[in-house]
Amino acid sequence: MKKTDLEKHLAKKLDGRMKSRAVPTRFAQGSAAAKAAAEPVARPAVAKLVPVSFRLPAELVQRLRERAVGHEGGISALAAEALARGLEASPRKS
Repeated sequence: MKKTDLEKHLAKKLDGRMKSRAVPTRFAQGSAAAKAAAEPVARPAVAKLVPVSFRLPAELVQRLRERAVGHEGGISALAAEALARGLEASPRKS
């Protein structure tokens, strides 16, 4: 048997195996059901967090880091609390 004939024969075998197998549910009509079943597990209820970038004096950042060590939510939660308190305390200018 020639090499090209052998390759054709192997290709036909592979093609036959691919056609005989069932399509996985993730690609067929069952994909909507699989997606709906997986979605509640994949997304726990968490507040949406938005990254914010700004510059602070080094001394203030150091104080923030020191307090964040003992804080339950870390530096992000501590900064959010401090900003919320600061915004509530300051008069609103419109």
